Amino acid sequence: MRPRLNRSAPAAILAIVAVAAVCATSAGCSAITPIKPVQAWEKGALAKPEMLIEGDLLETRYSDHIYTSKEAASGGSGVGGGGCGCN
Repeated sequence: MRPRLNRSAPAAILAIVAVAAVCATSAGCSAITPIKPVQAWEKGALAKPEMLIEGDLLETRYSDHIYTSKEAASGGSGVGGGGCGCN
């Protein structure tokens, strides 16, 4: 008589590999250090003009000028409406 093959062996190997992968990824995440707050003496570096969100002020003015030229209207980029009366 032939011995019967165990068909659940590949599933067991897959489960072991999955558990090992989860353990490896969770061990890699455990070494994350908390973010330290910005100290008072470090705030000068964050106040540099390069750190502005909108970028270069002259470039922003040029972009606004091009936008208003294409739209054939001025305003509308601030608070309120564009002057059409549909506030």
